[in-house]
Amino acid sequence: MTPLQAAILAEAREWLGVPYRHQASLKGVACDCLGLVRGVWREVIGEEPEAAPAYRADWAETGTEETLLAAARRHMAELDPQDAGPGDVVLFRVTPDALVKHAAILSAAATTDEPQRRMIHAYWGRACVESWVGPWWSRRLSHAFAFPEPRPWRR
Repeated sequence: MTPLQAAILAEAREWLGVPYRHQASLKGVACDCLGLVRGVWREVIGEEPEAAPAYRADWAETGTEETLLAAARRHMAELDPQDAGPGDVVLFRVTPDALVKHAAILSAAATTDEPQRRMIHAYWGRACVESWVGPWWSRRLSHAFAFPEPRPWRR
């Protein structure tokens, strides 16, 4: 694991237990899955590269554009989902023909002792949790991305 991945993972773990709230992104208060990724970005990478537009809870079911996927591709390095490791962002399609709708940060890689990966994500109706990337999630995993290196501070 790189120092950047370790920093991302440490920050993501600070969000565990934060209540789920649609469109929120405030550590210790509330977040949704995108809000978690945005909050970790702000703490580790720096200022967000663009403002997240307002979105309805059913945006992926009613929309036609891959908004979340397109934003990830604009600002992160795309990885083969099988190569993603701790500190990387993973995106999911709830159904094969649906838009990408859910985001998480991987927290543990699969090993010979532990065949399933783990992820940190804000889970609708619950809170920000760490859970297994079990068969249900694994079948829906569609894309993975690495955070960019932090930008040096400038005056």
